[in-house]
Amino acid sequence: MRLRDFLEPSAVQLELTAQSKDAVLDELVALLGLEERNAQQLSRLLKRRELLGSTGVGRSIAIPHCRSLALSRLRLGFGLHRGGLEYDSVDQKPVHIFFLIAAPPNEVSNQYLPVLGKIAQFGQMPDVPERLRALRDPEELFQFFDKSGV
Repeated sequence: MRLRDFLEPSAVQLELTAQSKDAVLDELVALLGLEERNAQQLSRLLKRRELLGSTGVGRSIAIPHCRSLALSRLRLGFGLHRGGLEYDSVDQKPVHIFFLIAAPPNEVSNQYLPVLGKIAQFGQMPDVPERLRALRDPEELFQFFDKSGV
């Protein structure tokens, strides 16, 4: 299992512009190219998930995630917010790096939790946040995944 298997180049945005947690979730969902009704449903579920506890895991990384009927397979989105965004992160620092994970409720491949774990482990590797924040084009992200073995 590799992260790039679930992430389309069109779902990578290196210049997020949102100024709030809810707005950045909407911006990340838009990367998946869903029909409007499905996108709204997914955004609502992600915002509800954030009410249970922030998905800001520290080191300037957030991993918003949920399951939704709006999807037929597991999908990832990646976003970079150059200025950083207040996100109620566990370390109380702004978040710059966003990995969105969305999957259907009854995902056949059962990759949701392994993908979440892989991203969390990847984020803990030395210099990963700095390298991700330095990305200049989506292809660099995929090359970094390949080089890191994720």
